[in-house]
Parts: sequence; structure tokens; C-alpha cells
Amino acid sequence: MPDSQPHANGERVLADLNALRAVGAYKTGVHKPTFSEPHKQSLEWLAQRLPEAGLIATIDGIGNVFGKSAKAGPKLLAGSHLESQNYAGWLDGPLGVVYALEAARVLNNDPFVNGAVEVAAWCDEEGHFGSFLGSRSYVGQVTEAEIDAARDRTNGRTMRDALGDTGLAGRARITAEPGRHVGYLEAHIEQGDTLESGKLAIGVVTSIVGIWQYRINFTGEQNHAGTTRMAVRKDAGLALAKFCVAIDERFPAACGPRTVWTTGRITLDPGAPSIIPGGAEMLFQIRDEDPSVIARLEDLLRTMADEVNAKGPCTASVEKLRTGAPAMMNAGFQDAIEAASKALARGRSLRMPSGAGHDAQMLASIMPAGMLFVPSIGGISHHWTENTNDADIATGAQVFVDACRRILGG
Repeated sequence: MPDSQPHANGERVLADLNALRAVGAYKTGVHKPTFSEPHKQSLEWLAQRLPEAGLIATIDGIGNVFGKSAKAGPKLLAGSHLESQNYAGWLDGPLGVVYALEAARVLNNDPFVNGAVEVAAWCDEEGHFGSFLGSRSYVGQVTEAEIDAARDRTNGRTMRDALGDTGLAGRARITAEPGRHVGYLEAHIEQGDTLESGKLAIGVVTSIVGIWQYRINFTGEQNHAGTTRMAVRKDAGLALAKFCVAIDERFPAACGPRTVWTTGRITLDPGAPSIIPGGAEMLFQIRDEDPSVIARLEDLLRTMADEVNAKGPCTASVEKLRTGAPAMMNAGFQDAIEAASKALARGRSLRMPSGAGHDAQMLASIMPAGMLFVPSIGGISHHWTENTNDADIATGAQVFVDACRRILGG
């Protein structure tokens, strides 16, 4: 790449990220849940910055921020999200938004670049009100009824009230304009330690995992904890505990090389120490990039529940709550990121799947999509100690901008 071509400004990128970090600051991270005052301020901050890249800013009726270009030529959409998990990190989301803003500032103002980068900040990727509501809205997967029903998982506030409080009530939701974009590119911290442990600078994402979630219920018999003999108890909590152990014993023989599974919230009914629980519930999640692996594990879960029912003394049932199809990242976009890494990061890159969900998997349902990772210190994410070295942030910005240039160049 000729030295005369403009590059990303690492100092400017870090200044932008730190400006967003100061909004809703919590220890060394941020507390910026969806439609909180700090989140609203962050949306407004971005809207004010977009004209620097020759973009017209709009905040739509679900809280997505868009920067639209009037420049001739192909358009590449880029972005991420600006809200955070509760009391979490400062880079999860904003890094991708600021990289997109920087790419737009550098490339849109370059007369030698045919086309432009348009910017998006998707609302509620972190799922305070629902699952990828902003990016799903853009690709036409969110109904008004779903917005009516959405509630903040922390305080129960309705999404309609939140939109009204943020000044967005009555605004139209923007959906994708067919054929407008050559694709979508997103950057993110890795949220793992693969890059850091390998002394690598860039992750070239090959796929984003699918996420399947289940509720597993156990029914026994509630009774007095002091007078009911152990031999005749029907303890739903004990049945649940044995089931959890059985999962870890049996899943390894049926899973794929990168399958992960997690037991979430466990509740016992009634949950008092002097009462044998008559009911128990566990939330359970499986992640993998291969739907056939998930199908195999789901069949195993249901077989295990059938075995509980046949053996007794309790019964078990498996209810699927969420199905999230995996998304493959575009091969050409992967090549562009890798070529940019060779030019600007001494080729210290690795092709790798994403074990976390991202807005890019929603965009991949309607257009070519790609993702770039930068290292996470200690692999920590979704916690206020989340961090990435400044040098890695600056390198990532350089690679991201050059990858955008290559994609726009075809």
C-alpha cells in the first residue's frame, strides 16, 4: 500500500474511546445499560461526530444510529454497539463503532477512494430488552408486537417507556435498503485469550457461533425436610444436581471440538432449607458453529430427560427457549482483513471462529459480513477490568481502515 494513502489516526481513535469511557464511567469500565442516560449521551455523541466523516446522522425509532453518505460509488456498512452490560467493560461495543467512524473519516474524505464507509451503532446488542433488537430490526426481524412486549431484564421497564424517555417515541425504524451496501464489517475485542497468548495482533473471524438456550424443569414432591425419610424423598433439587453432573460426563463424547455449554440460573421451589423442593429449574445454553452438533446434543439432553422419567423418583422436561443459527463470515472479507494485517501488523493474524454472538451475524443474513478481533488482556470481558493495550487498539484501527479500503476497492 503506497505511503501516500491516508492511515487511521491512532491517537484520535484512543481519544474517542476514552471520551465514550467517561460517559457512564464505573471503576475502569462503564455502566451503560440500554436507554440509560449514559447510553443516550453516547448515541448523541456519535451523532455529533458523524458529520466529520461527511455522514448525515439519524437516530431511528429503536435507538440505532446511522451515518449515511452522499458520496458516489459503493458503500460499506460498519459499526457495532454503544451500550454495555451492567458494570462492565469500556471496549465491548464502542471499539467497533469508533473504528467504523475512523474508517469513514479517513476514506470518505479521500478523493482517491471510490465509495464510502457508512456507520451504524446497533441498539441493545447486549440484550437488556431482547436479543439483538437493533440489528434484527434493521434486517426486518423485529415486529411492533415484540417491542410492545419487551421489558428491561433488570428493572422491568417497558421498551416503549424507555423509547419515550429517550425521545425516540414515534420515530420510524430504519430497515436495510436492498443493494445499497457491498457488505458489513465489524471490529470487536476478542473476549478470550487466544490472540494474547499467541502474541498475535488480529483475529480474522471465520464464523460466529449459534446459541441455543433451554429451560430444564424437574418435578418431585414437596415435603417436610425433618420428617421425610431419605429413602422415600422425591427431591427435585437433587434430581437437577445429578442431571448437571451427567451433562458434563456425557456431552464430551457427543460434542464438537469447540462446543461449549453452560448452566445458568438454578431455582428451587420453594427453596427453604426446611422444605424438600418439589420443583427445580435450570437455564442451560449450548454454543457451536455447527447446527448438526447442536442437534445431536439437544437429542442427548432429551434422552437424558427421558431416562430421568423412566427411573424416577422425579420427572424432567426440556423446553427450548432460543435458537440462534450460526453465521459464516464472507471469504473475501476475511482475505481483505488478512491482507491488511500482512501490510500493517506484520502478518500477526489468525483465522478463528467467534464464540460470542455479535450483530454481524444478523447482518450476515442479508449481506456479506466480516469481523476483525483485537486482543483482550487476560481474555477478560463483560467485567469492568476488561482492557486492551493502546498499541493493539491503534494497530487494529490501522488494519480495519485498510480492510475497508480493500473491500471498497473490490
